[in-house]
Amino acid sequence: MESLAERSRENEVRGGTGFSISGATCNHDEPTNSLSPPSPNAAGQVLKTFKVPRWKDAVDWVLVLLSLPAWILLMVFIAIGIKIVSRGPIFFCQKRIGYGGKPFLCLKFRSMKTDADTSIHSQHLAQLMENEVPMTKLDQKGDPRLIRFGRFLRATGLDELPQIFNIIRREMSFVGPRPCTLEEFAQYAEWQKERFNTLPGLTGLWQVCGKNRTTFKEMINLDIHYTRTKTLGLDLQIICKTIPAIIQQIKGTSDSAKFRSDRRVGK
Repeated sequence: MESLAERSRENEVRGGTGFSISGATCNHDEPTNSLSPPSPNAAGQVLKTFKVPRWKDAVDWVLVLLSLPAWILLMVFIAIGIKIVSRGPIFFCQKRIGYGGKPFLCLKFRSMKTDADTSIHSQHLAQLMENEVPMTKLDQKGDPRLIRFGRFLRATGLDELPQIFNIIRREMSFVGPRPCTLEEFAQYAEWQKERFNTLPGLTGLWQVCGKNRTTFKEMINLDIHYTRTKTLGLDLQIICKTIPAIIQQIKGTSDSAKFRSDRRVGK
C-alpha cells in the first residue's frame, strides 16, 4: 500500500485562476497553487531553526499595539459570552508544534462543550491527511459538540484571538503556517517538516488561498513556499487578503448550515 509520504511526494497540483501571491496562485472558489512538492536537501534534513527576521518582530509588535483596544474589548465580550452559554473554562489550551518543531501551549477560546470527544477531530484529521480531499471542518457538517455561537467563533477565527498572547511571547506571529497538533506532526513525512522553519501564525498563505477547499498536500506546499519566500511585502499582502478570506469562509459556513436546514425540512 502506498504510504502517506509517498503520496505527498507526487507532483500533482491543480490549476486555476485568481490572484497571485509570491508565486502561488490563489482562488477562493477553486483552490490552487503552482508549486511542486519540495524535496529534502542533500543531507535529507529540512527541519532547521532560522533566526526570526527583525522586520517580522517589528510588524507583530506594531499590529499588537495598534489593535490593542479592539482585541482586548473583543476578548472581554467573548469571554463573558462563553461563561453565559456554557459551564467550564473560557480558554482551551493545547500543545501544538511550532517554530523549529518545538511544542508550545497554544491558546484558544473554548468553542466546544467541556465533555466533547476530541478523538473525533483526530480521526477526521487523519482521514484528511490520508486522502486527497478538501480539508473541510467538522463544523460544516454540523458538529453537536459546539457550544452556542461556537460555530460563529470558529468561522470568523475569533476563537483564535487569544493567540495574540502567543504572539507576544514570540511563540507565534501574525502571519505563518498554522501550528499543528502533536498527533498530526507524528504523521508528517520528513520533507513536510520544512513548514516549521518559521513561526506559526494566526493567518497565512494557506488561509488566503482556499483553506478548507484545499487538500492536505496543497496546504503543505503553500506553507513551505511561505517559509522560503517570506518578506515584509508578502506578509502585508496576506494580512490584507485575510478579511476577504474570512468573509468567504463565513459565507461558506452559512451556506452549509442552510443546506442542512433545508434537508431537515425536506424530510
